Amino acid sequence: MTTGWPARLESHGVVVRPLTASDAGAWRDARRRNAAWLTPWDATVPPGADARPATFRSLVRRLHRQARAGATYPFAVDVDGRFAGQITVNNIVRGSAQFASVGYWLDQQYAGRGVMPRALALVVDHCFATAGLHRIEVAIRPENSNSLRVVEKLGIREVGFAPRYLHIDGAWRDHRIYAVTVEECPDGMLRRLDSHESHE
Repeated sequence: MTTGWPARLESHGVVVRPLTASDAGAWRDARRRNAAWLTPWDATVPPGADARPATFRSLVRRLHRQARAGATYPFAVDVDGRFAGQITVNNIVRGSAQFASVGYWLDQQYAGRGVMPRALALVVDHCFATAGLHRIEVAIRPENSNSLRVVEKLGIREVGFAPRYLHIDGAWRDHRIYAVTVEECPDGMLRRLDSHESHE
């Protein structure tokens, strides 16, 4: 079976590596400092659904169980050796689909520096070249201009619109759907990003 976990990916000072229990302090600090910046885009649990793990360590344990089962890849993002955010490959489907979705968040102090486009490019290339996936999808709220710039910078095309798609910040929210297949970036997403940046 093709696997993509665990993995450490790196480019231009951006490192994508497994989220671990030892990230607890930096993760909590980043979430606390960025509460106002992140809350409008944070996934929430709708009434009546199973609650989220109560602690960061229990969250990491659950994510690592899912990673060993091949259902998710929970990555931390480091910039110059410091914790900067999270990018997670979710809902990995094998069989005839070979599909997954990706979600991410970034500490505001690293915003606007090209960190998340590079992290997403690393993850997409890893999913295609190592994990053997065929299609990666990113769902973004129409109001989330920062996240929209990430997919636009990578040239990931919009493929649809999903009304009330995910429970975000306490309610079911509409999302724009972006997706890329392996055939659309035969030379890799990272090479596409580097080419784009060299022409800016």
